[in-house]
Amino acid sequence: MIVNQHEKGWEVIYHRAHALLAAELAGHWNAKDRPIRWLETIAAISHHDDLEKEWEGNHLTEAGAPLDFTLEKKTYLERLRSHTQNARYRGRWVAMLISMHMSLLNEGKRGESKELDSFLDEQLENQEQWRKELNISKDEAAEAYAFLLWCERLSLILCKQQLPDGERALEITSYLNNTRYDVMQRSDRTVTVQPWAFQEQEFTVRVEACYLDQVQFSSNDELTEALQTAPIKTLEWKFVK
Repeated sequence: MIVNQHEKGWEVIYHRAHALLAAELAGHWNAKDRPIRWLETIAAISHHDDLEKEWEGNHLTEAGAPLDFTLEKKTYLERLRSHTQNARYRGRWVAMLISMHMSLLNEGKRGESKELDSFLDEQLENQEQWRKELNISKDEAAEAYAFLLWCERLSLILCKQQLPDGERALEITSYLNNTRYDVMQRSDRTVTVQPWAFQEQEFTVRVEACYLDQVQFSSNDELTEALQTAPIKTLEWKFVK
């Protein structure tokens, strides 16, 4: 989950909600620049964080605060394996992109264990097999995955409240189309992307957040119960060219 401080405690955005926001952004992409198998790619974006289950495992810091995903150090191999296997039921294209995402997130941990190394090797083998079966090139797969990362990155910037003040630009990524994309929030609170990457001149995207007024929790069960009864607010961003 994504955890932000707010004046009374914590703002929590579930990872699946962040993924849905990323898919919303993808849905507004300029038609002429959409990657191949665009709708399937959006499905992969929407489901790329399904392995995050806020009601399972530990989601507290040592101090008892809700644990932001960036602070999670443990690798839950069975979760990773289940996530990649479940993605296969949505089709090989979705499974390939999800597998590529698992590779990106975990290749830096190679060498931690034989089991993890075996999992990472398995992902590379699956990706190669699926590219052959789908009759697509490695470059085409990389282009679609770069699109997924672009949407995920912008969604995280929004969810983690990282838009800079003072109409300053923040780089989204330079990996997509060999182009640097920046996001900026104007003084009127509207958001723009340079260069403009979307079909419409303006649109609005949304995500739901839970609000906790309790700062510290004694157990994961207590946190889970608090999240299930917490007030929910819809956050909105209006994008304007």
